Amino acid sequence: MSLANAPKALVIGGSLGGLFAATALRAIGWQVEVYERSPAAMDSRGGGIVLQPDVLQHLRFSGIKPAKALGVRSHDRLYLDRLGAVLSQQPMPQTQTSWNTLYNTLLAGFPAESYHRGMKLVSFAQHNGRVTARFEDGSSAEGDLLIGADGAGSTVRSLLLPGMGPSYSGYVVWRGLVEEPRLPEFAKAQIYEDFVFQHDPESMMLEYMVPGIDGSVTPGERRFNWLWYLKAEQGPQLDKVLTDRDGHRRSHSIPPGALAVEQEAWIRAKGEALANPAFRELIRQTDDIFVQAILDFSVPRMVFDRVLLTGDAAFVPRPHTAGSTAKAASNALALAQALDGKTDLDAALHAWQHQQLDEGGRMGEWGVRMGNRIMGIAQ
Repeated sequence: MSLANAPKALVIGGSLGGLFAATALRAIGWQVEVYERSPAAMDSRGGGIVLQPDVLQHLRFSGIKPAKALGVRSHDRLYLDRLGAVLSQQPMPQTQTSWNTLYNTLLAGFPAESYHRGMKLVSFAQHNGRVTARFEDGSSAEGDLLIGADGAGSTVRSLLLPGMGPSYSGYVVWRGLVEEPRLPEFAKAQIYEDFVFQHDPESMMLEYMVPGIDGSVTPGERRFNWLWYLKAEQGPQLDKVLTDRDGHRRSHSIPPGALAVEQEAWIRAKGEALANPAFRELIRQTDDIFVQAILDFSVPRMVFDRVLLTGDAAFVPRPHTAGSTAKAASNALALAQALDGKTDLDAALHAWQHQQLDEGGRMGEWGVRMGNRIMGIAQ
């Protein structure tokens, strides 16, 4: 089948989830066009990511060969107390990557002319097995499938399931990235190339190393990625956390560089009072702290005739599962495998949905149990 006669997918969302879907479908011969609402090049909004086997399997299937190593290997899992003393240490090697490293790797494996920026979806319509997408600029596109891979705040999902959206878990995660050379030697020596935790009542901090902003994994050119989970009651307290420096109340996150001055001062002061010495230095050396509300969400279905939901548009697992990115990769790979060579798209999509709903539900429930236990929230 020539590419001109191949089935066509319209992917809404140009972040990791969208690019996973787009590159997997291209690998089975589909035409794919990606529509990203942001007009500018996307930056490193997600920080560090544990590199799971699902991501590597997707890259192999899609024929994407990274130009360099994707991540930084950690050796031990280390638990520190507030003074920095080691409470426990176990060998547990794993690899950590970063949002920008994966994004750039996937983007390099997808044709630039088929990646459209500044395209905000406003509506879609289905007719005779085809889908037409309409965008804010007045343009439209038609395909055999429309894939909503536009994240936790999905526009596609809001059109399919109006009134449904993520629920707040009761806590947030404060995050930051520090260039390797900036960390003082005493702090670097304690946490270097290990996955390190400080767990207190209703609080958990952790740290691991990730590639540099340019994807470098060369020692001295990498970054320390830190996270701090803290409770924030829904209502005025959460509103304050999620109100940016311009006074705008964001839906679920404040990106780097937009944190309100008083909130930045609050989290830095809290770090001075409660963090162990190495983690305290991480917070001190972070230029742009950012924060995300921890959300829970799952859809009752993923397939709506020829419109699909994948990744965080369908399921938002808690980050303790280290599964959000892996789930998006797995959704995309399973979709491509289900559609490969099939003429009955409806049957293939039904089978794909059955498996993915089950897996997404299990991951979500596991994450809720684990997160509530960590944060001391009654089940």
